[in-house]
Parts: sequence; structure tokens; C-alpha cells
Amino acid sequence: MSLDVSPDLLAAAERGEIADSEFAACVRDSLPYAWGMISTLSTRLHVEGGAFADNTTPPATEQERGQLLRALASDAIRGCLERYFGVKLAFQNCHRVAVFPAADGEPGMESGAYRRFVSPRAQLLNQSPELRDC
Repeated sequence: MSLDVSPDLLAAAERGEIADSEFAACVRDSLPYAWGMISTLSTRLHVEGGAFADNTTPPATEQERGQLLRALASDAIRGCLERYFGVKLAFQNCHRVAVFPAADGEPGMESGAYRRFVSPRAQLLNQSPELRDC
């Protein structure tokens, strides 16, 4: 299961759409490692500037790795994180998560740096034997 959903939130979802803030709180509480990493990267990007901020340190545990994979594999969770933090997310392997500035606050706006990061070339250059089964 990807998220720990409270009975109240589940009931609200069954009645109709829920607020993005409610979903964000569920994601934050369910996936604290992934949330914390994206929060840290987003803060670094917004404070220091630059084309992007990324993580190159592998998660310490399989549970942490699983949180990243679940957060970035789900369109709904990923989109929520992008809207909440005002960034565009990119993911190359089991731990290399990057955040890019959202043009005019819109996470879907892609920069040249983003397009390079998600290119097949960048993916190939980011490979190493120790990441084979990460």
C-alpha cells in the first residue's frame, strides 16, 4: 500500500474530490522520507537558485528507497508534490531525484536543464554497476 489513508479521508474521497492540502498531508505522513527529501531539495533550489537541485546519496534503507519509488511512480502523488513545492520533479534511478524551477509557478513547464536531465543520454551517463539492482 502506498499511503496510510485515514477513515475520514477515505470517506471524503468516496463522497467526491478532496482538497489538495488534505492529499498533501496524507502523502507527508505516509511517505516522510520522500517528503523530507523533496522538501529539502525544493528549499535548496528556492534559496540557492540554479538550474536544479538534486540528491545523489542513496537511501539508507529499503523502506526509504520504497518511499521514493512510490512517491515518484504515482502520477497523483508526484503531481501533488510538484504543486505543493512549486517545482518540477525528475527521477533517474533509485535515489537521484531532482527538482527544477517551475516556470511561472507551473510545475509542468520544462526548462532546458530539465530536458537534459531526463534525456536518454543523461540516463545512460548516470549508470554504474552498483546501481544495477537498486
